Amino acid sequence: MIEIWDSREISLADIVSRREAEQPDVSGAVGGILADVRQNGDTAVLAYTKRFDGANLADMKVTEEELQAARQQVGESYLRILADAAENIRIYHQKQLRQGFTMAEKPGVVMGQKITPLAKVGIYVPGGTAAYPSTVLMNAIPAKIAGVGRVVMVTPPGQDGKVNAGVLAAAWVAGITEIFKVGGAQAVAALSYGTGTIPKVDKIVGPGNLYVATAKRMVYGTVDIDMIAGPSDVLVVADDTANPAFVAADMLAQAEHDELAAAVLVTTSQALAGAVKQQLASQLSTLPRKDIAQASLQANGRIIVAQCVQEAMEIANALAPEHLELCVADPFALLPVVQNAGSIFLGNNTPEALGDYYAGPNHTLPTGGTARFSSPLSVDDFIKKSSFLYYSAGALAKVGADVATFADSEGLGGHANSVRLRMDEK
Repeated sequence: MIEIWDSREISLADIVSRREAEQPDVSGAVGGILADVRQNGDTAVLAYTKRFDGANLADMKVTEEELQAARQQVGESYLRILADAAENIRIYHQKQLRQGFTMAEKPGVVMGQKITPLAKVGIYVPGGTAAYPSTVLMNAIPAKIAGVGRVVMVTPPGQDGKVNAGVLAAAWVAGITEIFKVGGAQAVAALSYGTGTIPKVDKIVGPGNLYVATAKRMVYGTVDIDMIAGPSDVLVVADDTANPAFVAADMLAQAEHDELAAAVLVTTSQALAGAVKQQLASQLSTLPRKDIAQASLQANGRIIVAQCVQEAMEIANALAPEHLELCVADPFALLPVVQNAGSIFLGNNTPEALGDYYAGPNHTLPTGGTARFSSPLSVDDFIKKSSFLYYSAGALAKVGADVATFADSEGLGGHANSVRLRMDEK
């Protein structure tokens, strides 16, 4: 089911290279959908919703009555869990809020940075069998904290024309009331270009299938996007103090996402490696999504026995995992060593599921090794930064000649002239 590798028998390059299933090129189909929605608006969106989701809708917008019915359906206990998770997410993301700054360190010169929230943001939330209320909270709450004026949510309906009750309940908890029953590439197109019903937004965030990801890639530039999410992954670094049942459970929690997901253990203990392999086989049989998890482990699951903790961390940094679990005796001692990871989970009592749902840090993370250069979704994704600058006449006179000379050196006489005119006027 899953191999145990000795790090002495493989190179770092072998470890980094993941077996990835080739995905079909759907850009042609997606391009056609984008063009159709751009030209025909609601008519095209409704037609694709009927074609792909089997829902024959008269109105795409979710009503207040539907939101209320969803709250009643999920019940007070689940609403409380959503509210508690939302509060944790708010507290964490509130710390990310920027204030801008102003500098006046030289006579007659003022400069600084102005922070402005985006005006309109679209949140894509998967529906159907892959309905994730947690995605609503993780995307909507940072947008609200940033001060986004209008947050629009899209999510595909079932064949009955209804939206998952948990998703709607989470939207209510997060304060999102502008919700449309549309998914797939047509939803991305509607948010990018606007239709008679769905507004054009400035940025689209949220995960989706291959068609959604391709559409987001193709509309980038017309709107901004958060990231192109690939298959999810977890890497567990463990020593002999780790509980093999816990480690196996966390690997399976990742593997059950998708057949392309990757669950990797790097351990300094040969005994732990064997025990985790046994636990994987034992626990796998009890999972509702065992077929998906098994396919994931067979294709992308690995157990690597490293010679020391330092080597284990070198492997972790090379893989740049989306989720990094440090199941070791002193996880905080390893925290400074981490260079590349989307989110870090410290200790044997901190499963990744805490971060996925409840604790506070965002679960929208860089995948596919992109943690080498990118970061989790945050309040920063929902703001823009403008610089501002003021010079008095006296301040310009002190530096004007140098600025004009600099411009001349680049062959831009118009730039130089715009400075010299002001100096000559004096």
